[in-house]
Amino acid sequence: MATRRRKRNTVMISYVAERYEIHPQTLRTYEREGLLKPIRSAGNTRLYDEATLRRLETILTLTRDMGVNLAGVDVILNLQDQLQKLEQEKEQLLQALEKRERDRRAGIRRRHALVKVDRGPLMKIDD
Repeated sequence: MATRRRKRNTVMISYVAERYEIHPQTLRTYEREGLLKPIRSAGNTRLYDEATLRRLETILTLTRDMGVNLAGVDVILNLQDQLQKLEQEKEQLLQALEKRERDRRAGIRRRHALVKVDRGPLMKIDD
């Protein structure tokens, strides 16, 4: 197995083909169709990381278990990617809203200045 592992946490196409009982040419087809994007070594060897293997597992589930053709797989994967991006954007917006609310409660105003300072009177007047 040491000869099949190259970069940290990556495996070569022969290992992937054996592990998932799939022909290496099928993996190349998935890459050509844009469904998989394995990392390339300096010598142009295909290297599969964990994220690529998870994506392959999704492709195999869709094709083998559910009978989805490659065009359908492409649509589904694109929708999953869009959903993931939208969820990341939602999280960023929620964090920004939470920060804004915390700042509002703390009395910090950020609307018109980089840093707004609320000042009291410049001089203290004794009574």
